[in-house]
Amino acid sequence: MHAGLLAVLWVGVQWQSSQPVAVEAEVWDMKTEAAAPVAPPAEAQPEEPTPAEPPPPPPPVAPPVETPPAPQPDIALERLKAKVKAEKENLAEQQRKAGEKRAALERAERAEKVAADLKAKADAKAKVDAKAKAETKAEADAKAKADAKAKADKELADKNVDKLTKAKQAAADQKAADNARRLEMSRLTSAAGSGGTGTAAKSSGPGTDKSYAAAVIAKIKNNIAYSGGTDMSGNPRAEFKIEQLPTGEIISVRQTKSSGVPAYDKAVQNAIDKSSPLPKKKDGTVDRVVDAGFNLKD
Repeated sequence: MHAGLLAVLWVGVQWQSSQPVAVEAEVWDMKTEAAAPVAPPAEAQPEEPTPAEPPPPPPPVAPPVETPPAPQPDIALERLKAKVKAEKENLAEQQRKAGEKRAALERAERAEKVAADLKAKADAKAKVDAKAKAETKAEADAKAKADAKAKADKELADKNVDKLTKAKQAAADQKAADNARRLEMSRLTSAAGSGGTGTAAKSSGPGTDKSYAAAVIAKIKNNIAYSGGTDMSGNPRAEFKIEQLPTGEIISVRQTKSSGVPAYDKAVQNAIDKSSPLPKKKDGTVDRVVDAGFNLKD
C-alpha cells in the first residue's frame, strides 16, 4: 500500500509539472495604430499516468526574450496625422505647380496663336500690296508703251506729212525752176541773137553789191551743220561758185577751193543746197553767179 501511495504521489507531481512555454516577441510597427494581440499559449493537456514507464527527462528551458515596450497609441496617431498632413501639403504643392505650368503653357499657346495670326495678316497684306504694286506697274508700263507708240505714230505721221509737203514743195520748186530756166535760156538766147551783152556778166562783175553778197553768205551760214573738230591750226576756208536763176533758185554749185577738211566742205555744200532760193537785192534782182567763201572758225 505504501509503495502504491508513493507511486500515485509521484505521478501527480509529474502531472502538475508542465513544460515551459516559449515566449514569442512581436516587433511594433510605428505606422500601425494598434499592435495585433499576442495569441495566448495553448493549455497543456494532462497526460494519463503511466506507472509502468519512467518519466522522460525535462526539456531544456529557453531563455526568455524581452519584448520591447509597445508605443503609446497617441504618439503613433500623431505621427500618422503629421505624415498625412505632409503628404496632403506635398500633393497640394504639386497640384499648384502643375496648375502654374498648365497656365504658362496656355499663355504660351495663346501668344503663339496671336503671333501666327499677326504673321498671317502681315503676309496677306504684303501679298495684296505686292499685287497692287504689280498691277500699278503693269498699268504704268502699258500706258508708257501706249504713249510711246502714239508718239512714234505721230512722229511717223508728221514725217510722212513733212515728206509729202516737202515733196510737193520740191515738185513746185522744180517746176518753177524749170520754168525760170526756160525763160532765162530764152532770154539769153534772145540777147545773144540781138548782139547785146545781157546781165550775166554784170552780175558777176566788180560792181557786185557787198550787202547782197553778205546776205547770201549769212543765209548759207545759218544752214551749215558741222559737228567736227576745230582744233586745227589756222582758219581753213572753203570757196564755192554758185549759179542761180533770177528767182534766186540755185542752178549749180561748184567748189573752187577746199578747206582741207572734207567734212566741213560737205557741210557747206549741203547748206548751200538748203538755202535755195537765195535772197535778192533791194531792187528784186540777183547776181547770176555768186562767189562765196566760208571760214571754218568764223
